[in-house]
Amino acid sequence: MTYEGYGPGGVAILVEVVTDNINRAVSEMRHVFSRNNGNLGTSGSVGWMFHKKGIITIPRAGQKTPLTEDDLLGVILDAGADDLQSEETEFIVTTTPQTFDAVKKAVEDRSIAVEHAALQMVPQNTVKVAGKEAEQLVRLMEALEEHDDVQNVYANFDIDDKELASLNT
Repeated sequence: MTYEGYGPGGVAILVEVVTDNINRAVSEMRHVFSRNNGNLGTSGSVGWMFHKKGIITIPRAGQKTPLTEDDLLGVILDAGADDLQSEETEFIVTTTPQTFDAVKKAVEDRSIAVEHAALQMVPQNTVKVAGKEAEQLVRLMEALEEHDDVQNVYANFDIDDKELASLNT
């Protein structure tokens, strides 16, 4: 089951749940959302804000041979990838669900180490959250992720790194 809802600051949240009791699960999700300043929504209320994408994270360090952005771009584009983002410590490859396996295999066939690879729900846009709303949102996300039936939680928030560091202390 996928549950949809809103968190503090109007953040859209998708929660993927595996359960043997749908009635219990919906009751528990509603309870977690309401205790943490969120609202459980109806089916389709936020799902339209997300697209399923393949995300492959490749660390810059620890590769058998030095890896340049141009080399990686050639490999992934030939395999059907959509995009490559170059970050300070890693590369992030984005694919469609249909080309995910082919791109992952092409990367692995070149002996390029992959840190993480999965199909995820990626938001079309993000909502900036700060202060008290950020605190409440972090508590909601933690409560959802700690629930035994929850498999994945996706949200469209953007919290400044400095703000996030202060919340974790």
